[in-house]
Amino acid sequence: MGRSTTSVRFADDLREDLASAAAAEGTTVTELIERFVREGLACAAHPGIVFKPGPSGRRAALAGGPDVWEVAATLRGVSGSEAARVAGLAEQFGLHGRQIVMALNYAADHRDEIETRIAANDRALERAEQLAAERDRLLA
Repeated sequence: MGRSTTSVRFADDLREDLASAAAAEGTTVTELIERFVREGLACAAHPGIVFKPGPSGRRAALAGGPDVWEVAATLRGVSGSEAARVAGLAEQFGLHGRQIVMALNYAADHRDEIETRIAANDRALERAEQLAAERDRLLA
């Protein structure tokens, strides 16, 4: 992805807040602004989606609900028509069907991002299962 320069003027207090936030996160002001703009555009395009921090980085999630990747990953285990699958996910997560559709729309629009998160979770789960099996063998 290419990069270009865009000049933006901020109020002094906002510039100071950005610098403080960037320092607290160990990043640059430019990287922080890029993230805010990227996430803001995604939120504008997908109402109901927010971004949450966590040990694996920031991730898209439903406001007040699960991460988008969790909804998309759970979809793999639900069969039937689209309406039945959405209703099944909504029941499983305790959400309204509209929220499930919001998550799936975001996942469809950001497929690589979501598939990367699902794959990382699958690897972590596989590793945890291997570790548990080895621990059980030690304790046997």
